[in-house]
Amino acid sequence: MLGNAPIIAFVSTVDAARAKAFYRDKLGLSFVSEDPFALVFDAHGIMLRVSIVREHSPAQQTVLGWHVTDIEATVTGLGKAGIKFQRYDGLKQDDRGIWTSPDGGRIAWFKDLDGNTLSITEFSARRS
Repeated sequence: MLGNAPIIAFVSTVDAARAKAFYRDKLGLSFVSEDPFALVFDAHGIMLRVSIVREHSPAQQTVLGWHVTDIEATVTGLGKAGIKFQRYDGLKQDDRGIWTSPDGGRIAWFKDLDGNTLSITEFSARRS
């Protein structure tokens, strides 16, 4: 029933101005609108609603991710924008924070200013 309906992604923030600057200026998403309830961004044709909340407890897992074609270039660009990549015990990550999964995909994680875990993934040729 929903297979042909566009998806809307959600993430929360306690500070709209800070989140607006992060998602627009650091990540490069197109800002669409703001109301008392949410910031709206266009994430390559997907609506991202950054809900404005009074209290926020970030999830322990990734809540948003992007499929990229060149993870090294993306890590470099995000790094220049001030993004710091996460390191996780038990994952063999390279010096840039990139982990190679068993199927050859490459993933790096970072957090927004509310502690939400975000990721970038370059899928292996088998999964692209």
